[in-house]
Amino acid sequence: MGAQTNILVKDDAATPKEWTLVPISDTPFPTWRGNDAGIPLEGQPRLSMSAEKLKTGDYKITAKVEVPVMEQLGTAGASTGYVAPAEVAYVQTVIITMFASRRSTIADRANALKMAVGVVQGASATTATGVLANTAAGGAFAASVLPAPLLFTGVVVPN
Repeated sequence: MGAQTNILVKDDAATPKEWTLVPISDTPFPTWRGNDAGIPLEGQPRLSMSAEKLKTGDYKITAKVEVPVMEQLGTAGASTGYVAPAEVAYVQTVIITMFASRRSTIADRANALKMAVGVVQGASATTATGVLANTAAGGAFAASVLPAPLLFTGVVVPN
């Protein structure tokens, strides 16, 4: 995997917020976290990626996104004017895992990844693209050097 850099993602709000996920660590696996100055550390979105070789010789490749949901309790405040700070109410977690045969090629893994992404984004009987624009030419996943596609197609396993 190349050097870790910031990753820009948008949420699904009515007015989408752009989140910059900054590299936090690459040991033992690459990890990113949001960096919004107005949100406590525990409330920042997080991304982690891992790849491991299984006893069978196959590979387990995983990307995990965690999105904490903040809630403000007691917004009316006390008579002294104190308002409790927002706290994490719960965390929405999405985990994408691919089990890749040790005999698979980059093209095999890229094809499976592209099809899985198509299904997750809403491919249907009338459209192969779903809710996101998917106009990339064939081979886009296999040729990508971006962190997530490269993790799944290149199977970068830490030492």
